[in-house]
Amino acid sequence: MASSSKGKQPAVPATAKHADAENYEMPWVEKYRPLLLSDIVGNSETVERLKVIAEDGNMPHIIISGMPGIGKTTSIHCLAHALLGDAYREGVLELNASDERGIDVVRNKIKSFAQRKVTLPAGRHKIVILDEADSMTAGAQQALRRTMEIYSNTTRFALACNMSNKIIEPIQSRCAILRYSKLRDAEVLKRLQEICEAENVQFNDEGLAALIFTAEGDMRQAINNLQSTWSGFGFVSQDNVFKICDQPHPIVIRGMIKSCQKSEIDEALARIHSLWEQGYAAVDIVTTIFRVVKTMDELPEYTRLEFIRVSWKGDAANVQEIGWTHMRILEGVGTIVQLGAMIARLCRMSLPPDALKL
Repeated sequence: MASSSKGKQPAVPATAKHADAENYEMPWVEKYRPLLLSDIVGNSETVERLKVIAEDGNMPHIIISGMPGIGKTTSIHCLAHALLGDAYREGVLELNASDERGIDVVRNKIKSFAQRKVTLPAGRHKIVILDEADSMTAGAQQALRRTMEIYSNTTRFALACNMSNKIIEPIQSRCAILRYSKLRDAEVLKRLQEICEAENVQFNDEGLAALIFTAEGDMRQAINNLQSTWSGFGFVSQDNVFKICDQPHPIVIRGMIKSCQKSEIDEALARIHSLWEQGYAAVDIVTTIFRVVKTMDELPEYTRLEFIRVSWKGDAANVQEIGWTHMRILEGVGTIVQLGAMIARLCRMSLPPDALKL
């Protein structure tokens, strides 16, 4: 008897399976993804155009471009739901960046879907959703252009991309191009407050402000950081958010910028060395410096512009401050020397002209 049961797994009761299913928690970014066009946050003017298309029922080929996490793909799905209703599953083909995007996919998968007969509401078309369309090869885009042309009577294409200029001109000319802008802080804040209320999340105002600061208009990142902070610490505060996001604390950066404003180079260098020794990458440090300076009301606007800009004269940079340092770090020179040189230049800018004379 003992040998007959060898290697068998103990049976899991049905009640236990049901409990596991109940305990499973969806990511909040999916749980609270809008299903209706009216639920989409931000870009209200563009969403209104999509509502008109949904009411009219005759959807053109469209391209929606913009930053990640601002609702491009969600808008297309909401539009498809509004147009097709219960026929959504049969009438929509979605391909994203994780799928192969070569000519074969266009010639086989997309073409076969366009040729397939599907029962749809009167006057509606099948919809092909291509997420991250700017990652398609040029050859695949040329093949797609021809497919769009042949099957436009039965199938309409919706492309979501970060940069519409990476879509070939023949496809752009066949599409209505909608551009999504970055979400405003107030729009992100309102959505975060709704989720906190629905999930009984404990938070303070500084914690939500930190989420907005780290997200930079990206709703997906804001919601993911909210869930991570709540799961990890049980309270959404400023310190907890920056621990989860693993970014330099803006208060430290703010103190460093104030030292630069006063030309206290030793104090500013001590702060930058402290951040470096804590293990923060140079690109994270310089990106946070840029964000803090941009929103630092204590600095005069002229000083803020001088700190962050890179002005070009011919082929060379004329002013070499935060923007110049960021460019050099992205090119691979992410050293403490590069950051120290930036601090020295910021301090030098704050010195009175007489102090620079030899």
